[in-house]
Amino acid sequence: MTEPNPRPLPWLKASIVDIRPVTARVKAFRLRVDFDRPAIAGQHVDLRLTAPDGYRAQRSYSIASAPSSDGIVELMIEGFGDGEVSGFFDGVAEPGDVIELRGPIGGSFVWRPQDGGPLLLIGGGSGVVPLLAILRHRAIAAPDVPALLLYSVRDAAETILRAELADRARDEPDFSVMLNVTGGTDGRRIDAALIGAALARLGSPRHSYLCGSNAFVGAAADLLLDAGLDPATIRTERFGG
Repeated sequence: MTEPNPRPLPWLKASIVDIRPVTARVKAFRLRVDFDRPAIAGQHVDLRLTAPDGYRAQRSYSIASAPSSDGIVELMIEGFGDGEVSGFFDGVAEPGDVIELRGPIGGSFVWRPQDGGPLLLIGGGSGVVPLLAILRHRAIAAPDVPALLLYSVRDAAETILRAELADRARDEPDFSVMLNVTGGTDGRRIDAALIGAALARLGSPRHSYLCGSNAFVGAAADLLLDAGLDPATIRTERFGG
């Protein structure tokens, strides 16, 4: 477990270094920020925007980059036209802009190299983002830890960092990815057979990380329990109503 840090998290100034499209709706933002404590793969940050009249809007976003000492963090932000924060990042934000950021936050949905594996990572849609941080950190610090990502999306075109995941599956002997598409005539939701196939390929996971919508995570967690996994080995992160 992560030891609690007694110091309150300060709001920091973060500058946008660059922006690049990831899918039709998601953009990657690299920000430069000087955290006052080390980051751990799986954590998130709070972003706060302040309007000229003083109105503030705040949202939480998972960190996609592996922990590092270079002062750069990467976020994947999905644009929503009516979103107070996501709308700004989708249509207004530019490199050089400075925003307020607080983090890194979170002590339960995290992975460190000493935690070991095998790792079963299950993500739905943008819920893959903190899992990317875990995979990227694993590749740098503990590449011999077996890991499998089961990634579910509505359409293959919505796959976040599809090329990077394919490259990792090709080049990293102890990592594999299973992409599941739910939309279209051949689409399927994650079910017992898919979970069984993932476990047959990976073996018994020491840790399972599930992230996505409430409904997605609840269904996936139930399937893992039905497959006989110890509840103590399952960690979840949820978003949405």
